[in-house]
Amino acid sequence: MTSLGLKEMLRELLLELNRGGLAYASAIVSRDGLLMASAMPEDVDAETFAAMTATMVGAAETAFSELKRGAAERVIVEGPRAKIVAVGAGKEALLVVMAEPDAMLGLLLHQMGKTVEKIKKLI
Repeated sequence: MTSLGLKEMLRELLLELNRGGLAYASAIVSRDGLLMASAMPEDVDAETFAAMTATMVGAAETAFSELKRGAAERVIVEGPRAKIVAVGAGKEALLVVMAEPDAMLGLLLHQMGKTVEKIKKLI
């Protein structure tokens, strides 16, 4: 399988997640901030989004480690115009979505969990 084929398959998973209606932007990001695949609106710089969300997750993981409270399972940032949720997708990757601020978090996390399982099978 070529890496191009893998990138296309990952993008298809993201498009499927976005079609679920809760997320309007999504990306698979390496834990060091490199963009692996994305399904983003044109007004979002996917590379910058990848770098910033990986930094955000890294900071949360460091805080949990320093406080000896286990590992961070997810990072959720809520603002007046969007909600960003990042979860681990295996040892090397993160799944990050952007949703409307009133998106139902439980349902969003459920959809993300199903997508994470599919990502783990590919990478």
